[in-house]
Amino acid sequence: MPLNQRLHNSAIIVVGAGTGIGAATARRLADEGARVCVADINVPAAQSVVKTLRTAGAEAIAVEVDIADEGSVDAMVAAAVTHFGGLDGAHINAADLKVIHEDSDALAEDLAVFDRTLAVNLRGHLLCTRAVLPHLLRRGGGPIVYTSSGAAEAGEATRPAYAMAKSGLNALMRHVAARWGKEGIRANCVSPGVTLTPEMRASGLLPADFEATMLAHTPHRRLGTPEDIAALVALLLSTDGEWINGQAYHIDGGVIMR
Repeated sequence: MPLNQRLHNSAIIVVGAGTGIGAATARRLADEGARVCVADINVPAAQSVVKTLRTAGAEAIAVEVDIADEGSVDAMVAAAVTHFGGLDGAHINAADLKVIHEDSDALAEDLAVFDRTLAVNLRGHLLCTRAVLPHLLRRGGGPIVYTSSGAAEAGEATRPAYAMAKSGLNALMRHVAARWGKEGIRANCVSPGVTLTPEMRASGLLPADFEATMLAHTPHRRLGTPEDIAALVALLLSTDGEWINGQAYHIDGGVIMR
């Protein structure tokens, strides 16, 4: 059964859309009628997603972006606005996970790892927010969805920089929702649990017992897929999410219950 067209003709940027959750979100938004700017630091990956979307009949463009660089972020938004004639929403999903295994603890933390983690996972999201907000306000408002993490609340023995960045991202989201809500801006976070992306499965880096171990701690009969996250993002970006603002949604099979 075809999906509804609740996002018909909406112009939406998905930042970090070359792979994983971002790519699944781009596909879901296009299926629902959106025109999608597929933005990623990995240009070939972004172009591959765009090729798939266009083959299915969607309007999409690929744009290179490094969200740690303000000029790159501004250029990304300018390219999307120039192509689509405006902007109706954004999913800010990019992250640098290359250093996450070096994100140790507060005593051992390499400050270069800390700085890089916050530069992308927090400061970069602020840069994206500052770039898209004026365009959304010109259209009378619109939704911003950030990809956060349960690490912001879980309390872990490792990954302090990642957790601090995601905690800060939740705070940024609530600030945007509170400051511009009266002007039509809706800001929310999705906090994925263990989400098995095609890249994770193909990497060969997952321990043989990874899925079984993670599933043992999940009150559900399976782990997550990128499409699970994309479905919630699509709702939050649509008018079906009109009355939702300032929330961080755990989409993790019930690992964190609130």
